[in-house]
Amino acid sequence: LSFSLHQNFPNPFNPITTLRYDLASDAYVSLTIFDMLGREITQLVNTTHDAGFKSVQWDGSDSMGKPVSAGVYLYQINAGEFVQTKKMVLLK
Repeated sequence: LSFSLHQNFPNPFNPITTLRYDLASDAYVSLTIFDMLGREITQLVNTTHDAGFKSVQWDGSDSMGKPVSAGVYLYQINAGEFVQTKKMVLLK
């Protein structure tokens, strides 16, 4: 098992997508969604996780619970020294 961030599914999505990631060891994990200008939209994960396969869902809302507009978004995982970013598309 290695650290990895998988492509969200479904992509493009509406209204909900699943983000999957694998942890090679116990780690403090943050999984954050950004817009294409690098502004933070919301943080889906911000806690310590055991090693293994994980997933979290995003419903296309920001940190205040308001729906975001259609477009391309970035999601980034930080787990220990592992950092990876991928793109996803929200259709309305």
